Amino acid sequence: MKFSDIPAGPSIKTKLIQTIQDQRVSHAQLFFGPEGSMKLALAIAYAQLINCQRPNLKGDFGADSCGICPSCIQYQKLAHPDLHFFYPVATSRKVPSKPSSKLYISEWREFLLGHDYRVSLPEWYDFIGIENKQGTIYTEDAAEINRILGYKSYESEYKVVIFWMIEKLTYAAAPKLLKILEEPPEKTLFLLVSDNPDHIIPTILSRCLPVRIPRAPGAGNREYLPEEGSDNPEEEQFYFETFRKWMRICFTGNVPESVAFSNETGKIGREKQKSLLLYGLRIAGQSSSLLHMIPVPANLGREEKDFVNRFSPYLSGEKLPLFYELLNTAVFHIERNAHAPTLFLNLSLKITSLFKG
Repeated sequence: MKFSDIPAGPSIKTKLIQTIQDQRVSHAQLFFGPEGSMKLALAIAYAQLINCQRPNLKGDFGADSCGICPSCIQYQKLAHPDLHFFYPVATSRKVPSKPSSKLYISEWREFLLGHDYRVSLPEWYDFIGIENKQGTIYTEDAAEINRILGYKSYESEYKVVIFWMIEKLTYAAAPKLLKILEEPPEKTLFLLVSDNPDHIIPTILSRCLPVRIPRAPGAGNREYLPEEGSDNPEEEQFYFETFRKWMRICFTGNVPESVAFSNETGKIGREKQKSLLLYGLRIAGQSSSLLHMIPVPANLGREEKDFVNRFSPYLSGEKLPLFYELLNTAVFHIERNAHAPTLFLNLSLKITSLFKG
């Protein structure tokens, strides 16, 4: 991955390249920013440039890795022997016990390359088939870091360790990682990538140089964006039917049904809960189009289109931005491990109030 391949603003690329030109590469850096920013891609491009055998480090924005030396070729395949990845995992059919990043490395490479480095946690969890479990970076990974850093570099000047979603690191694993962050082996580079730095264990966070990555051009300005349609028709149908049922309960204002729905939704897992809320934001966006006399997308199914036609009048006027705000706030709290049944019940009652005016 070269810097020139990444659709990120030139200012952040220039700042990263400047640290290499000035030989001011901090051994532990945190690349953080909203979902949709190219944090992981920039971290990989940064590491590739540092270890490039024929780098172009001239003073203008043309500075970049060569892309053709043996080191760059291995980086572009995510298979360099001095490049190590750690990321949230859980048990699955493939790994029924003691999950760790190295047991999913082939899936990780396929996942990143297949998604052009534009990845999210729900996509990753779905890709490795961990169903409703929450992924975690375990103590096994911290022990593996200490093992691999005990050896000399194979080919490159720097050993690079990239943590994707470092906020998923367990408290049990933190002490082992903290020790090596404080006393790293020479020529070791830690690049931590995060959507939510507020969730990172404070002792880890305090030992990293923060690098804020803005959202990629064209990704929009909202913290949470309505998702495009899922590639999985069964999954798309699940969110449609669940959201339609939920809105009908909210419209009737039936509290016992709201309680039952909230308890039921609390069992489907946080990533699906978040996806349900994002689906609701997408329906709200389609309703907004109808309210402004813009046709809804032609690829909507008949049932979904009929629902949007019936639903949109209830979001007219000031109700639409309030509905957006309610769902966005709920996504924020789901990501911060709020008690899901309580959150969905509270949200249901607020939506009922919104519908009743």
